[in-house]
Amino acid sequence: MRKAGFPPVVDAATRVLILGSLPGEASLAARQYYGHPRNAFWRLMEGVLDTALVALAYEDRLAALLARRVGLWDVIAEAERPGSLDAAIRDPAANDLLALIDALPALRLVAFNGGTAAKLGGKLIGDRVPTLALPSSSPAHAAKSFEQKAIAWSALRAALATRDA
Repeated sequence: MRKAGFPPVVDAATRVLILGSLPGEASLAARQYYGHPRNAFWRLMEGVLDTALVALAYEDRLAALLARRVGLWDVIAEAERPGSLDAAIRDPAANDLLALIDALPALRLVAFNGGTAAKLGGKLIGDRVPTLALPSSSPAHAAKSFEQKAIAWSALRAALATRDA
């Protein structure tokens, strides 16, 4: 059974695009980016944006990201994958990242949420736009503590600075 991701959450003001690999089982069931209750994405972004997100309804979370010029999508459009682990992904079909990047005039940075996204997405994007590989927000990625992840993710703040807004 092939699993397919979600459409991008972006607008013309998107300055930072965060790309995951492919939504996991809990996210697909909830029909939400980072829908697993133990996924640290929303908590990490609270720290980056200094804005409460976790307590908000999902649509309000997305609106808050867009208001702060952050977009979401995934590197993989669809793939075979039993379970939620990236290591189990087989026969991936990529999203058209270059077309999306070309459609985002304010884009400064593509940040990859995890190693699989960085490996696959980096090959697709090349040097079209600066990229940043971040430690995965997934609960399966326990090699780093939340605090260590938060330090790495704080690098997004520089790209979101509004000097030229």
